[in-house]
Amino acid sequence: MKGFNFAISVRMLAAAVAAGVCLTIGCRRTDVREFQVEIPGLTAEAEPAIRQSLSAFAGVERASLRFDLQSKRLTLRYDSMQLAKKNIEMAIAKAGFTANGITPESVGKKAK
Repeated sequence: MKGFNFAISVRMLAAAVAAGVCLTIGCRRTDVREFQVEIPGLTAEAEPAIRQSLSAFAGVERASLRFDLQSKRLTLRYDSMQLAKKNIEMAIAKAGFTANGITPESVGKKAK
């Protein structure tokens, strides 16, 4: 029984140290990054569908969406602590557009 209490005490001490470190040096809560997505089928008509596909993600800064129709590229800012680049690419592919090589067909959708 003493070993069990000791193990709990060690875990509690480790948690307290971790909390102290976070308070002392600060823990990262967000990690906002810029990301570019190549979308070969990008047109002005496609923008609303792509915006809608990304609206479900709290980690995407909607105001940061910049569509460059000439270069067929979307630039945006997202919080990598909330979602990964692949989530963004797959959401766009599910909306029917190839995103950085991920095709709609690869996620079970028809291309637009």
